[in-house]
This record gives sequence, structure tokens and C-alpha cells, in this order.
Amino acid sequence: MVLGVVAVLSMGVGAQPLAPAEVWSALVDPGADNASLIVWDIRLPRMLLAVAVGAALAAAGALMQATTRNELAEPGILGVTAGAGFGITVGTALGLAGTQYGQLLLAVVGAGAASALVYTVGRSSPVRLLLAGVALSSVLAGISLGLRLITPEVFDRFRFWAVGSLAGREQVPLVVPVAVIVVSLVGALAVSKQVSALLLGEDVARSLGVNLTRTRLAVLVLVTLLSGAATAVAGPIVFAGLIVPHLARRVAGMSVPWLVAFSVALGPILLLVSDIAARVLLPTGEVPVSIVTAVLGGPVLISVVRRRRTAAL
Repeated sequence: MVLGVVAVLSMGVGAQPLAPAEVWSALVDPGADNASLIVWDIRLPRMLLAVAVGAALAAAGALMQATTRNELAEPGILGVTAGAGFGITVGTALGLAGTQYGQLLLAVVGAGAASALVYTVGRSSPVRLLLAGVALSSVLAGISLGLRLITPEVFDRFRFWAVGSLAGREQVPLVVPVAVIVVSLVGALAVSKQVSALLLGEDVARSLGVNLTRTRLAVLVLVTLLSGAATAVAGPIVFAGLIVPHLARRVAGMSVPWLVAFSVALGPILLLVSDIAARVLLPTGEVPVSIVTAVLGGPVLISVVRRRRTAAL
């Protein structure tokens, strides 16, 4: 219900505002009028993109937090998003990102490499995992920026994508990335029961018949696919995977399946609200949606860190 209301609202907000009745009329009875063209050609594809990306990042964050038992884990903070962006930037500089399939493959490879590296370096403690992710994100972001400045054609092509934005992506073919996201979301819901068993301890999980190696590998693959596909189409958007699982946990409690399910439902709402705010914050243009999620996610990150420190005391 809430998602539907926010979705309709997102299709009415923009340079040319449309009333909810106009949006609904354009959806159910499209014609050649200006409102129908705006809704079907620009705002509906953008809304669907926000839903897919929000669900992907939220589910990836929920899986990462549950598997690592780290409330600070999320694709943006742990370098997965930066890895996907780095893969696309390097591939573009080498002329390998000319197609939708090429960009998606490069993003997934970059995200997978970053995930494996961060987990290998920081798996011994939550703090070390966080520091490894932040360090890797900074390094990859710096190299990516250097490549974009050295090769102006790469910079011109990806200057809006590089900051994380839904604007200008309405006409890009999205069938393959969205299909990857949908399949990965189904996989995330399927593996969530095994992840829930991991929270009881490795010995208990083994006694319940859970294959620890297979489950962790499945989570790594799913997080890589979700983060890579989302980054390939919308650029690096941080903190969405941090904010949503914390909101969902208030309803889901300790149940990982419910945590993932609520995250999939709440993620699109967060990104749609952030996208609406991005359109109206400045009178002269749009703010990249990643800036809005960063502003929202900063206080959440500080709150989690303060709570962890208080618990440690």
C-alpha cells in the first residue's frame, strides 16, 4: 500500500508536476497527450528502476549483516559498490563496456573481487571488516576518478552515473539487469533460512544440516549479483543497504527470512522517497539520489557505532 502510494507520487513529481489523477489516467488510458508521454517514457521506467535498485541494495545489506553478524555491513561501506563501479570504469577505459551485457559483467566481476578481498582481509573482526571496506572503497574511488580524468571520454560518459543517480537512465535497456536482480532476490529469500541457522552458531548450524561453506558462497554470489546489477544501472548508491535492514529489523526481530523479506519491501520505498527528494531539493535541477541516501544514512551509521560502543562499555 505504502509502496504504491509512493510510486504514484514519484511519477507525479518533476519539472512538470502531475496530479495523482493525471498519473492514474495516463497509466490506465495512455494517449498522445503530454502527461502520457511523460509517465510512460520517463517516470514509469525511472520508478521501476528505483524499485529494482532499492530492493537489490536492501536485500544485499540484509544478507551481509546477517552473515557477518555486523550491523555496519552494507555494499557501499564494505567496498562492494566501489568494486562494481571500478570494474565498469576500467572496462570502459579499455573499450569493454560498450554493451549492456558488458557493463553488467564488469560490475559483477568488480563487485565479486571486492567482496572476496574485503572478507579475506577483515573476516577476523567486525571492526577490521569495516576498516578494510572503507579503505578499499577509498582506493578504488581514487583510481576510478583518476582514470576518468585521464580519459575525458570516460569521464563525460559516466560523470552522472559515477555519483549514483537515477536521472537519465530511463531509456537505457534494463531488461537484463532487472532480470538478474529479480532472480537474485528469489535466491536471497531461499538462502535466508540457512543464514538464519548460522546465527545460532556453526556447530548448531551443522547439526541442522546446513552446509556452511555452500551457504556463505551462495551469500557471496547473491550479494555480488545484487550489488553489481544495481550499480551497473544506477551507479554507486551508498547507505541504502545500511538503513533499510535496521528499519526492517524492528519488525522482523531475529528472523533472517523476515528480515530479507521486509528489506525487499522497504528498500524500494526508501529509494523512491530519496529520488522524490532529489528532484525537489534544488529549484535549478536535480540532486543525485546517492547524496540524499548518504545524508539519510550518515546519522544511522553514527547511531549504530554509538550503540555498539555503549554495549561494549
